[in-house]
Amino acid sequence: MSHSSPSSPTDVYYIPHGSPWPLVGSVALFCLAIGFGALLNTQSHASLFLIVGGFLLFIMLFFWFRDVIHESVYGCYNAQVDRSFRWGMSWFIFSEVMFFAAFFGALFYARVLSVPWLGGAGSEALTQQILWPYFDYNWPLMRLPADEASLTGAAFDIPRATVGAWGIPALNTAILLASGVTITWAHWGLIANKRGQLILGLFATVLLGVVFMGFQVYEYGHAMEELNLTLQSGIYGSTFYMLTGFHGFHVSLGVLMLVVILLRSMTGHFSAKGHFAFEAVAWYWHFVDVVWLGLFIFVYVI
Repeated sequence: MSHSSPSSPTDVYYIPHGSPWPLVGSVALFCLAIGFGALLNTQSHASLFLIVGGFLLFIMLFFWFRDVIHESVYGCYNAQVDRSFRWGMSWFIFSEVMFFAAFFGALFYARVLSVPWLGGAGSEALTQQILWPYFDYNWPLMRLPADEASLTGAAFDIPRATVGAWGIPALNTAILLASGVTITWAHWGLIANKRGQLILGLFATVLLGVVFMGFQVYEYGHAMEELNLTLQSGIYGSTFYMLTGFHGFHVSLGVLMLVVILLRSMTGHFSAKGHFAFEAVAWYWHFVDVVWLGLFIFVYVI
């Protein structure tokens, strides 16, 4: 760690030392991407890459959080660094918005444009005749839209039904909305120097996040076993699992960050005027809430 030579402590601008964690994180994400791609293609080495990537990601998060916490506790950050953190977190959340926008865009393109075109909708009758004469448009695609004489359904898991919106998805929506209220309540407690309210609100938010993930795991098991809905169930299955799966991954990371913030709050790390780490996690959690509302509407309801 190094500092400039200020005339007063408020002029200090912290310059971080060399850190291996960005590189470790990049390797972890690379392994996860390779493993996920191999999983989609039923390759035998998929589990190895996923395990290695997940382990490296955990190591990176644990030690990078540790370093940042130590730097914060030792007073390395001033107002200028705080502004830098806020801009950095803002751009990170913006990048996450664009990430999910790409998947929502893919769902929109499939439902509104490409699948109807293949079905001859509008002025695209020639498209159907040339590309797929026997394609019958319907959404969601619950059966193999192919000519049985020329194609077989061996690689297509035909789902028995769609995932209903008013069961577990609606309950999970209520859970996430409630978690947004509890974390806001915890923030109010922090600003008012009410440590008990802060800790209780964070604990409730963590608990709601864990319950959400438990229900989603149960929903996945039901969808795969009872409904035969898998990633191989055509565009409906792939978009369903890609959108809800990536959201679940973000919820998992959010819960992990909430646990870290809860433990820090229990040790008295934050004050009413100095708690950017708490705010960053709260921003992220509210982002997760908003994305789920979009998922609930466009994946489950419509």
